[in-house]
Amino acid sequence: MSLVPVRKSVKEIQTPVGMARAHLWRPPHPCGAVVLGHGAGGSSWSADLQALTFLTAQGWLVVLVEQPWRVAGRRVATPPSQLDVAWLAVMAALTSGRGGLPRPWVVGGRSAGARVACRTAAAVRADAVLALSFPLHPPGRPEKSRASEALLVTGSGIRLAVIQGEKDPFGSPEDVRTALGAAAEVVQARGAHSFTSTPTDVFAAASTFLSNLGTVR
Repeated sequence: MSLVPVRKSVKEIQTPVGMARAHLWRPPHPCGAVVLGHGAGGSSWSADLQALTFLTAQGWLVVLVEQPWRVAGRRVATPPSQLDVAWLAVMAALTSGRGGLPRPWVVGGRSAGARVACRTAAAVRADAVLALSFPLHPPGRPEKSRASEALLVTGSGIRLAVIQGEKDPFGSPEDVRTALGAAAEVVQARGAHSFTSTPTDVFAAASTFLSNLGTVR
């Protein structure tokens, strides 16, 4: 992996439900932007999201977004509607004005963050969605499917990639393929819902998806 000079910065963004925080990794002359949200638990960045910051070596500007509930130090995520409101405000702030993110815009995240990105992809005019560990259903409850959220993406004509752990109790890669159909690109990775501590395969899958996006018109 080639090394490029990366400028790191943090931007606080006021949303209707509190202060969010965007961590930006900006390479010289970025070819596009990847904006990712975290899951519903924990106060630190997961290994897969940390790994994806190295997409800067391929020219991508990478942004990791902290939802207001986590910035405020709370342990429990707010309801989906509030997560979406905050995400929309963050994306509006990041994509507007002179310093707005360069296209293409790839939005996504892991688990709950992936769901937020799927529900709001059309509203933020995303060019693609990268979903890590999409929680297709609660463990042991396949009848409680959340496939409709991901289908909002493909139904809008937006490209969707799902990277799913082979033993994910929230839905296996095959479960996701069956639920979403051929319009979604589903890639199997090692591990369960949190992948592994060294998610090189997750990085490789994300890199391949991004390299195949092509020119956005």
